[in-house]
Amino acid sequence: MKEKVILAYSGGLDTTAVIPWLKENFDYEVICCCLDVGQGKELEHLDERAKLSGASKLYIEDLTDDFCENFIMPCVKANAVYENKYLLGTSMARPCMVKRLVEIARQEGAVAICHGATGKGNDQIRFELGIKALAPDLKIIAPWRMTDIWTMQSRQDEIDYCKAHGIDLPFGTDSSYSRDRNLWHVSHEGLELEDPSQAPNFKHVLLMTNTPEEAPDQPELVTMTFEKGVPTSINGQDMKVADIIRKLNELGGKHGIGIVDIVENRVVGMKSRGIYETPGGTILMEAHQQLEEIILDRATTEAKKDMANKMSQIVYEGKWYTPLREAVQAFIEATQEYVTGEVKFRLYKGNIIKAGTTSPYSLYSESLASFTTGDLYDHKDADGFIQLFGLPLQVRAMKMNELKNANKQ
Repeated sequence: MKEKVILAYSGGLDTTAVIPWLKENFDYEVICCCLDVGQGKELEHLDERAKLSGASKLYIEDLTDDFCENFIMPCVKANAVYENKYLLGTSMARPCMVKRLVEIARQEGAVAICHGATGKGNDQIRFELGIKALAPDLKIIAPWRMTDIWTMQSRQDEIDYCKAHGIDLPFGTDSSYSRDRNLWHVSHEGLELEDPSQAPNFKHVLLMTNTPEEAPDQPELVTMTFEKGVPTSINGQDMKVADIIRKLNELGGKHGIGIVDIVENRVVGMKSRGIYETPGGTILMEAHQQLEEIILDRATTEAKKDMANKMSQIVYEGKWYTPLREAVQAFIEATQEYVTGEVKFRLYKGNIIKAGTTSPYSLYSESLASFTTGDLYDHKDADGFIQLFGLPLQVRAMKMNELKNANKQ
């Protein structure tokens, strides 16, 4: 009986060519796993394509709810954004996918997992760190790094390889952007985007989102509710998290929300320029932060900023299955106990404009914040506070003057 390998299968040309390559070079039985985290139409006709290419079996697994509830929401609660711009769409999806790949590998008795990530990107790290953490005994096969036996360097090479193995597939050699899509976002790399001095050709790039110029001339009011940091409804309609993200994608895409052009620092050491469309995610993150503003105290807010940066780095670097991520997430969850309430905002030409925030746990006190003196705040109390708060500055200045005067003598 042949040993089995689990292939993370997208249905694209790269992973389709990997199927006969695995059989030819390792004599494996190839079991394909297509993991649905919201790719949409990309999953059509995959069963026929995988079998035609030589796979013995294809799993198509819907992970959308797991992705949204157990990977996206911890990052939303943390306000985790990599380098102040990237909302971690691909980064969050990989550990979700890895978990299921390992489960299927165990179920099938496979000895290896194969992925199609290139040797220049971050995804190879995310896949492999996850596999090492969850199944350290499994072999990992990364064809693009095995240059002694993976000799294909172009789409045409892959097409020719498939044809040579009796596989005639509907793929062309057209030049297009390199994209990764899921429910949270679409990423775009390649073509003119490889030159940071060039403006993106948004008419060709964007798939989910209007440009702000193309967005409606009238703003749209949106109301959301949250319970313990988790969104529960939009405009009075209760929904699960995945459906809330779908609805926010629709609204955000319509109004030109969430287009990011970034040159980011990859884990492997190089800088990379890309366009991210995250319409619903951008709205959800902003609404969540809008609610936190009135609920979290100052010290917790400051500590949470540090944890947000740490969480974004952990997720970006593929370290989801680590004690550090668990510890950071535990802190974040503790901060969300009272993040419950209603958020209103207007969407208008790429902007999210506040329209009112309420919570039964709000720490905002109108009587304290107003210029009218209330029972809890006497303006005279500020005298002693400022004296003590500024004492280190005053002592240092006095000391410096003392030294300056001594040097003049």
